[in-house]
Amino acid sequence: MVTFQNYRPKTMPNLSIKNVPEPMLAQLRARAKQHHRSLQGELMAILEEAVQPRKLSLEEVRQRVKGLGIQTGDESAAWVRELRDAR
Repeated sequence: MVTFQNYRPKTMPNLSIKNVPEPMLAQLRARAKQHHRSLQGELMAILEEAVQPRKLSLEEVRQRVKGLGIQTGDESAAWVRELRDAR
């Protein structure tokens, strides 16, 4: 699987952000320093994090399953018993 971290073509396009407010630039520089990265490296890390799928917490998964109306519990226990007894 190719991820952003290991995808490096021979030539990469450039991205330019214009008119960045000074306070924001100062915050980005401080964040880069905190993570021991260059400003370019910090910006790349921020972009990579923004485009990768977010991992759900267990509670978020539970809420989504509940919202879909999927029932578990007694049914799943019965399936496990049925599979176990079939051996």
